[in-house]
Amino acid sequence: MTLRKVKKILISQPEPSNGKSPYYELREKFNIELQFRPFIKVERVTAKEFRHQRINILDFTGIVMTSRTAVDNFFSLCEELKITMPETMKYFCISETVALYLQKYIVYRKRKIFFSQTGKIEGLNTAFTKHSKENLLVPVPEEHNEEVLNYLTSKKLKFTVSVMYRTVSNDYAEGETLDADMLIFFSPLGVQALKKNFPDFQQGDMAIGCFGPATAKVIEDEGWRLDCEAPTPEYPSMAMVLDAFLKENLKK
Repeated sequence: MTLRKVKKILISQPEPSNGKSPYYELREKFNIELQFRPFIKVERVTAKEFRHQRINILDFTGIVMTSRTAVDNFFSLCEELKITMPETMKYFCISETVALYLQKYIVYRKRKIFFSQTGKIEGLNTAFTKHSKENLLVPVPEEHNEEVLNYLTSKKLKFTVSVMYRTVSNDYAEGETLDADMLIFFSPLGVQALKKNFPDFQQGDMAIGCFGPATAKVIEDEGWRLDCEAPTPEYPSMAMVLDAFLKENLKK
């Protein structure tokens, strides 16, 4: 299959809010058009769904925050339920980035906040050992891995898991078309969302690129052709492999 010349690339992520992105450099370098359009979005559970979990947030003395998305959805739910977090609440965060993000919702210097230096839950070992009697709440997405929960169990900590958000398809409007020469995927859920929106999708001479082995596997399982993939030893980022791909594609 001979690929068409790529002039329009759909990147299935939100457009960077800070105005900076290596993709912008590619746009100038190759004179291409970029569309930032996430195929998936995060949706918080409703207050009614949360109540069905029979969890009272103020029964807990500590919250385990595994991502900024968890922070956003936790405090959004608290706001809807008119729950004000007490100053005594402790926050155990997976990274310093997540810990600092709490400033969006609470006065940071007045709170007991702990974070992992490694970006892994094990980096909170000292904090959990010191505060082993806390009653912990762990906000998680509907589809989550068990790594954090297995660790908390191994440490014999008292914790409760609460599903507070989920990833859903970011649907196209009726009659909206897929106007691109190349699609870039970043998750298996993004591939599934494309299929949901365009069940009759045929790749043809359109190029497809992706980030991550799990995403690559789903694309190949669909029988689609994968034209560029990251990370690799040579191209650790999506922008780098896209640069190499476009150099070859636009030669033709």
